[in-house]
Amino acid sequence: MQVHRLGGPGDFDPLLEQARSARVVMLGEASHGTYDYYRLREQLTRRLITECGYSFVAVEGDWPDCEVVHRSVIGAPGGDADPQTALERFERWPTWMWANTEVARFCRWLRAWNLDQPESGRAGFHGLDVYSLWESMQAILDYLGEEDPVSLELAQEAYQCFEPYGTRVEEYGLASRFVSARCEDEVVRLLTRTRERAVHDGPDSFSTWQNAEVVVGAEKYYRAMVGGGPQSWNVRDTHMADTLDRLLERYGPDAKAVVWAHNTHIGDARATEMNRDGMINIGQLARQRHGAENVVLVGFGSYQGTVVAASRWGAPSEVMTVPPGRVGSLEERLHTLLPERALVILSEGDRPDWLTEEADHRAIGVVYDPSFEAWGNYVPTLLGDRYDAFIWCDHTTALHPLPATPSTPGEMETYPAGV
Repeated sequence: MQVHRLGGPGDFDPLLEQARSARVVMLGEASHGTYDYYRLREQLTRRLITECGYSFVAVEGDWPDCEVVHRSVIGAPGGDADPQTALERFERWPTWMWANTEVARFCRWLRAWNLDQPESGRAGFHGLDVYSLWESMQAILDYLGEEDPVSLELAQEAYQCFEPYGTRVEEYGLASRFVSARCEDEVVRLLTRTRERAVHDGPDSFSTWQNAEVVVGAEKYYRAMVGGGPQSWNVRDTHMADTLDRLLERYGPDAKAVVWAHNTHIGDARATEMNRDGMINIGQLARQRHGAENVVLVGFGSYQGTVVAASRWGAPSEVMTVPPGRVGSLEERLHTLLPERALVILSEGDRPDWLTEEADHRAIGVVYDPSFEAWGNYVPTLLGDRYDAFIWCDHTTALHPLPATPSTPGEMETYPAGV
């Protein structure tokens, strides 16, 4: 283990040395509402793009929404001149995860940097998640209506299969347990057709293919969700890992990816209690698929501060106080061992015993109750195995949401709640 004090972007040099030879760097967060995590990820990602040749940023967000941001940051025809305009149109709750001033600042920088690069060398911004069933269906219909009327009928059949359940696709999942209401055949036929077109056509066709993959993944997710257990979580993270792999292939053999997602997704599940519950995540899958030597997993954590979250699913966001890490937690230990800001390289040097001993590690979702800290909000973790590096911020502050479009509650996320 090596500890480096963090005072500015130049202090990330030890981590960049690891990243230069990697293909995937995953940057986590211990909550979805902390300014410091977003700001430090921004600083690090800028250096990964400009100094290490990373090709795109893939986030724990919906493909259609992020595609609008992507078109802005690469300067695509018809894209917004200001990426913040695209972010302000995010509608799915919790909008603050991506519609915030920290992401807007990064995307404005990315657009400015991209416009000085040849089109083939511009860094993209993409969503990995699986929730946007209706938005992805509509994007497919819009595209095929103009570009491929022959395939439009397949898309309409898939759309009509879901239509009786309205936007409450959880009802589809419930119905599929008791009656033959599954739309799997329709969406698989649609996927096969759009996949064939994407092999030969341009970026719009690739985006349509990805939207078809989202529809297939969402259909599986909502069927699994009503059954409870780990399966819906595994469907979601497998979809995100598959999307990442498609993007790497699309960008070419030398492509490199930066992933922004919650620690619970990027920290190797095999080093947590998630493994005992039969759960996987994208950090584990990336190591297995690309080789641990080609993947750098970076966790984030803090001892206390403030955070943006909601008291219940679909409720308005608010700034909440994060209490000090509970007794015996990794947060309490790191509070006593590390400076205010630190970069810890876990994969180099001696490994003290506490890196290989299980301890509670805090995880705050979009739904949060600080009074519940004594019973929940922590994931038992082997820190030295879960991540390759860890960024510590002893005291953190809440991020700054944009004045986004009023959001709808959207679909319930699976355990761990809100991440």
